Amino acid sequence: MSLELFYHPFASYCWKALIALYENGTPFEPHLVDLGDPAASAAFKQVWPIGKFPVLRDRARGQTVPEASVIIEYLAVNYPGPCKLIPTDADLAWQMRVWDRFYDLYVHTPMQKVVGDALRPPGKQDEHGVEEAKAQLRTSYGIIEQRMAAQAWGLGSAFSMVDCAAAPALHYADFIVPLSGYEHVAGYLRRLKERPSFARVLAEAAPYWPLFPLKR
Repeated sequence: MSLELFYHPFASYCWKALIALYENGTPFEPHLVDLGDPAASAAFKQVWPIGKFPVLRDRARGQTVPEASVIIEYLAVNYPGPCKLIPTDADLAWQMRVWDRFYDLYVHTPMQKVVGDALRPPGKQDEHGVEEAKAQLRTSYGIIEQRMAAQAWGLGSAFSMVDCAAAPALHYADFIVPLSGYEHVAGYLRRLKERPSFARVLAEAAPYWPLFPLKR
C-alpha cells in the first residue's frame, strides 16, 4: 500500500483528511500516533519534525505531505476518486479555498482556543481570550447561516473540501456555542453527520469522547 496516514482518530484536523480519504475509498495504511507517548512522539517526528498531524506519506512517490488541506489537494491530483473535492473550474476552486480557510481560521481556530483553555491547569485560564473566541464563533455562525439558507453543501450543490473542513469544526464548536439558534447551520451539520464518510469518522472517534473536556 503506497499511502500511510499518521493521525489520531480524536484530532479534529485529522478528521478533515480522513473524510476526504473515506469519501473516495482511497486505500491507506493508518498509523495512530499517541503524542503522549514519548517513544511514539519521537518516532513520528522522524517523519515530520514539526510533530503535528495529520501527515500523509506516499512511499510510491517519495513524498511526505503535512497539513489537512494540502493532503486533500495532493490526493485530488495524484489519487483522484469519484468525489471531486477540488473543483476543476478555476473560479470555483478559489472560492473553495476561501471557504476552506474560513472554516479553519474562523470556526476551527476559535473552537480550539476554548477547548485548549479548558485543558489548562486551574488558575491558568484565559477568560478574555475565551470570550473573544466565542464571539468569533457567533460572527462566523451568522455568516454561515445566511450562506447555508440557499445551498446544501459548503460550496453549493456538490460535496467538496469545504465540507471536509466544516464537519469537524462545526461538530466541536457546537459544544462551545450551541447551534440551536442557527437553523441553517444546524441543518448543515446534520447533513454532514449523515454523510457516510463523516459518520465513519465519528464512530472511530467515539471511544475517545471521555477525553473531551467540555460537556453540553
